[in-house]
Amino acid sequence: FQVKSENRKPIWDTEEVPEGSEFDDTWDPREQPEYQLLFKECVGTEDVFFGMSRKDPSTACCEEIVIKIKLPETRYSDITLDIQDKILDLRTPKKKLLLHLPYHVDSKNGKAHFLSEEETLEVTLKVLRQFDLVN
Repeated sequence: FQVKSENRKPIWDTEEVPEGSEFDDTWDPREQPEYQLLFKECVGTEDVFFGMSRKDPSTACCEEIVIKIKLPETRYSDITLDIQDKILDLRTPKKKLLLHLPYHVDSKNGKAHFLSEEETLEVTLKVLRQFDLVN
């Protein structure tokens, strides 16, 4: 019995694999925490009253994304947070959140702080856009 060697192609190309699929773990029993996605935009009077810039209230003009994640009964030391260009991966002993972000973010210069009295983690990330000079 001889096995014939063929040119085998992979089932899919790397471009076809969704971004962040390496973080996805469907068998993980931890529940997803409640979270809010907020968009921040820096505006001045020239934007609000005079309309001198091209900024509008849409998310296309936002400069930062703030993610507020409710983590009841969690200590700051139990939180593991990994930020990629379009992925937020948060894990605690009881909760797990894999969030695909709507925009590319500056993953190296974000800020996170835990509000222990509110049991909430606030993550602030700067939005990166290809045509940022337009907005």
